[in-house]
Amino acid sequence: MVDSLLHFLEKARPAYLDDLRTLTAIDSGSQHKPGIDAVNDWLAERLSGLGFHIQRYRQTRAGDDLLATLQGQGQRQVLLLGHTDTVYPVGTAAQRPMTIAGDKILGPGACDMKGGLLSGLYACAALRELGYTHFERLSFLCVSDEESGERHSVPLIRDQSRLADAVLTLEAARANGAMVTARKAIRWYTIEAFGRAAHAGVEPEQGRNAILALAHHTVALHALNGRWPGATLNVGHIEGGTLPNVVPDYARMRLDLRAVTDDDMAALERAVHQQLAAQPVPEVHIHCALEEGSVCPAMARTPAIARLERLAMAAARELGFTVEGATTGGASDANFAAAEGTPVLDGLGPVGGLDHSPDEYILLSSIVPRTALLARLIIAITRGEKE
Repeated sequence: MVDSLLHFLEKARPAYLDDLRTLTAIDSGSQHKPGIDAVNDWLAERLSGLGFHIQRYRQTRAGDDLLATLQGQGQRQVLLLGHTDTVYPVGTAAQRPMTIAGDKILGPGACDMKGGLLSGLYACAALRELGYTHFERLSFLCVSDEESGERHSVPLIRDQSRLADAVLTLEAARANGAMVTARKAIRWYTIEAFGRAAHAGVEPEQGRNAILALAHHTVALHALNGRWPGATLNVGHIEGGTLPNVVPDYARMRLDLRAVTDDDMAALERAVHQQLAAQPVPEVHIHCALEEGSVCPAMARTPAIARLERLAMAAARELGFTVEGATTGGASDANFAAAEGTPVLDGLGPVGGLDHSPDEYILLSSIVPRTALLARLIIAITRGEKE
């Protein structure tokens, strides 16, 4: 089986590269619906050709979401999860067409995550080539808003994840080849301070300095870093005031909170609110608001995820290489899948890095082995193999 997978994928690698060139030539930033839908059209045609039933979840402003399903003859369900949007504005694809430099393939979205989408597609093609149908249902969900703060697809991700016995997310593997077995919970807050303006030279005592209040809070909030293992708080943006000779009556800052578990996140949030209830500058009032679309649950490394990790490690050994799991502070759609209690592995695309930059890449040498790993893992899960 392993030899057949590798043989098929090695022969298919030139076609994979042609397809990656096609997809990276399509601008599909989160706000560019025509480009995202063009990627969806391409994927729908290819998946339909593999026997998948196609459903489009139409969106008015955002790109559509795409769900492809293939019925088999087994008893277990696997969901492949990816996204069709990138962070790049229209025109980037023309400015930076895909190039190959040694072992690196560079191009907008090559790593995050058009290479991963193709790994999912070619893993399904490899299973078809083997005649493998020992699954109840194999699903491929591509959402259009992973890189956006305005998420419409989360209920769809959650619904499809509840149906699955395992979710395999097609984000790129870490630069060292590791899969992702845990991701942190995230919250973003906007904090506003309302004070009183005054002439800074004539009667500064009449003023209530909003910037000074947030400065005190910034120092106190920064001290929360590490109070819970892996918990972080970052004051990432602050602004306020008008002129140097005016005591500022308004200031605003934005916070990024991250925690390994949802319980630790709740404790961190309580500590933030407790600090903001203090009044380091009298008569400066604080308003704290959770930013819409910023809430992301933790993907904790549960025993079920650890078992899935061991299954992937065994599959990699069978294919002739080693792989291990890793924890990252970043979030992905895997967080929402894991929140439904379904075991999830992330980072099952090609090895890559430097996402969201002109140097974004995947490794040419990783395409075949990582796609074979994905296909072999689908087989192991749906067969009920032990790690």
